[in-house]
Amino acid sequence: MIKKAGLVRSTFYNHYENIPALITAAEDKTIENIFTMMESFHPKDDRAMCKSFFLSICNYTKDNLFLSTLLHSPRGDIFFEKMMGMFNKYISTVPLDGSKLQNPEHAKYIIAGSIGNTVGVLHKWSSSGFELPEDEVAELLTKVFVTGILPYLRS
Repeated sequence: MIKKAGLVRSTFYNHYENIPALITAAEDKTIENIFTMMESFHPKDDRAMCKSFFLSICNYTKDNLFLSTLLHSPRGDIFFEKMMGMFNKYISTVPLDGSKLQNPEHAKYIIAGSIGNTVGVLHKWSSSGFELPEDEVAELLTKVFVTGILPYLRS
């Protein structure tokens, strides 16, 4: 693996203790990239904006071989647990000022469900070898969000 990357062994070990440390660093960077996309998403009743966001997530998944492989590998469970823990932390910081729910804590559960749904769809999509075009997957995610999640958050 080190040779394939065009590195000498000492260069690798200057940056990482071992291969699992490299994998952990790659996972953490992938999650950080996803969070950067999530933080820029401020849902509104704007279908085009929602679809653009989900299309970005789909393109990132399809273009990131590490992520798409990880989603359906044995290590994917570990990554999924780590990602859900980080999403839970993210959810606890989401401002819910726009939500009219009597109990804003309910909105956090709905957001967690939406994230789980998105990860599940991306898992299915990558496992199928990206059988559907990314635009079609983004449309499915948008439809679920705009017709199911967003109205509940606004009710």
